[in-house]
Amino acid sequence: MSTTSRPATSGTNRYAETPAQKVAVVFGVVFLLVGVAGFIPGLTTGLDTIQFAGHESDALLFGVFQVSILHNLVHILYGLAGLGFAMTHVGARNYLIWGGAVYALLWLYGLIIADDAVANFVPVNTADDWLHFALAVAMILLGVFLGRPVTTPTRRTA
Repeated sequence: MSTTSRPATSGTNRYAETPAQKVAVVFGVVFLLVGVAGFIPGLTTGLDTIQFAGHESDALLFGVFQVSILHNLVHILYGLAGLGFAMTHVGARNYLIWGGAVYALLWLYGLIIADDAVANFVPVNTADDWLHFALAVAMILLGVFLGRPVTTPTRRTA
């Protein structure tokens, strides 16, 4: 009977091993849940008025955040992206920083475009705008501070 030794796995990348990866998973799961919630009666009021895109949609997630089918699908895709990018430390860092940058642009877009403008195709309202701002700040800061290179201690041999 022979025994085989298996290589140590401490140096390999495991899913959601670093803090940045764990945070990317959390954001991914939350975005997925929010995207799905946008289609659930009771969680979304005025669901009978939901439009594919545009400001005409009177559907409100939790009675506050204006949503459309496109808006919900984008949240679902953003969630799946978060889970995918969380597979590596660099991917998680980039997801948080660049995903936050996208939310910063959405925040600016929401401030510039009137709620009832034809260009408001996402759609966004004031509550969405400030949530986008908070997400931008949180994702970028977490990506920068948790995304620093991971160093592992080296062993000294005598």
